[in-house]
Amino acid sequence: MVPLGWVWGVIGLILATAISLYANSLIARLHEYGGTRHIRYRDLAGFIYGRKAYSLTWTLQYVNLFMINVGYIILAGSALKAAYVLFRNDDGMKLPYFIAIAGLVCAMFAICIPHLSALGTWLGFSTVLSLVYIVIAFVLSIKDGIKSPPRDYSIAGTPTSKIFTTIGASANLVFAYNTGMLPEIQATIKQPVVKNMMKALYFQFTVGVLPLYMVTFGGYWAYGSSTPTYLMAGVNGPVWAKAMANIAAFLQSVIALHIFASPMYEYLDTKHGIKGSALAFKNLSFRIMVRGGYLAINTFVSAVLPFLGDFMSLTGAISTFPLTFILANHMYLVAQKNKLTSIQKLWHWINICFFAIMSAAATVAALRLIALDSKTYHPFADI
Repeated sequence: MVPLGWVWGVIGLILATAISLYANSLIARLHEYGGTRHIRYRDLAGFIYGRKAYSLTWTLQYVNLFMINVGYIILAGSALKAAYVLFRNDDGMKLPYFIAIAGLVCAMFAICIPHLSALGTWLGFSTVLSLVYIVIAFVLSIKDGIKSPPRDYSIAGTPTSKIFTTIGASANLVFAYNTGMLPEIQATIKQPVVKNMMKALYFQFTVGVLPLYMVTFGGYWAYGSSTPTYLMAGVNGPVWAKAMANIAAFLQSVIALHIFASPMYEYLDTKHGIKGSALAFKNLSFRIMVRGGYLAINTFVSAVLPFLGDFMSLTGAISTFPLTFILANHMYLVAQKNKLTSIQKLWHWINICFFAIMSAAATVAALRLIALDSKTYHPFADI
């Protein structure tokens, strides 16, 4: 909202909702293409295009999930820092320290939860934690907005910088709605798979987006162009409420990161033949070494460049656009080419070309933002 303003921010969020629903529905409809259930994104691409596409899709998905994990560790570290300064604002602890703590907790959680299916009850906690953060952030923002003088909603920067920030914000919008692992999620859906997945998508992109709208619009209304990247870092209110929201955001980030890291864990477990009891010495030591090492790399990148908004833009540009929009439209075009009319084929090609241009432009914009922030802030910055 900050780089887009009210008009284009609202339009952008609604458009991103609609196009994300459309693109994800294309992928969902291909889940049983060719009479086979495709439980991984790369399996679906490999079935349609061949082995090279399998590898390319896995690379894009890996980049997407790695960047999402970096974002979650930054978010978890920011939440921990926001909770810490409520009680002791002495500059004794810097953001990189909190990011390191967040990375350690994420690694411990990854070691203790061997499979995605083992999350079970944790997904219920995840929902509760999300609602705690959303309700507190929204209520405190609205209270601040009522008490505050008129806010400045203007978009800062030169005409050139506004163009780049607008393009970067478009990547943020699509990043907010998409996972890059829909087939993996759909693999857990009971029969009829496609019909039930479509119900889930319609629910998610109608009722499910309302909490996101609440926090986004409420926060921007309350603070205008000075809205912080991490909303709870700028709100006023009871210490207990802010502490609860920050801890909820931290714990939710830990659980969410595990979901998005699971395809990499599953790939590594399968490649190295990890089977049997999760508590077997070989399996436990493997998780400690491999998952711990993987998250150590994520944590290091997060601490070096803790620019959450910039990483969201870059992730949306280099992986969300290609995976969710370009590839989805092209796979559907190839798979259903004999069933599509000329107009429908043209529509998919327009989507492919448009999102390819957007991906390239957003990548340049995101790299520019990271370069500018890197000049303003040194590595391991305390933001």
